[in-house]
Amino acid sequence: MRDNPVWRESIEVFFGEGHGFQVYFYLLIILSPVEFFSLYIPSLDAQMWSGSASLFRVTAVTALLLIVYFSLRVANQEFAPWRFRPIKHWLGQQGQPAAVIRRAQLFFLLAHIGLSVLVAAPLLVWAGAVARTPLGSIAGTFLLLSFYALSYGVWGLASLALWERKVENRRSLFMR
Repeated sequence: MRDNPVWRESIEVFFGEGHGFQVYFYLLIILSPVEFFSLYIPSLDAQMWSGSASLFRVTAVTALLLIVYFSLRVANQEFAPWRFRPIKHWLGQQGQPAAVIRRAQLFFLLAHIGLSVLVAAPLLVWAGAVARTPLGSIAGTFLLLSFYALSYGVWGLASLALWERKVENRRSLFMR
């Protein structure tokens, strides 16, 4: 993968130039308060204390929505779209086969999903421990997070291929 110029460009733009760090920051900055408030707010009313039973569910659903949303946006290259070269450039001027471009974008999407799940993992494991969730359920949640993020991320890659040169169309597609 190191010899793939599309892969190198994605890594350079996303991590080298720092355009991708905001995704993981948003993931943490949204997931942390949701987890805190879902644990803290039910304890304010003594008659309706639900404890920590739903903490893992609330955190897992929030993580699912955030990871899927950011995977879709990352696959669609909505973070720093001016820095990525178009697919036509890679196919025409650089002479890269379509399979090489497809493989690089898919592996970059997988790397992003893995890193997103890794960033959310401490909060999910902690919520599972507080809620006394079985390890099998926690492991299944991580698999489902990865599966849904990959499914929607591939949809983002398909939309990138269809509406690549029309940045306004890509943004309006996911902002409705």
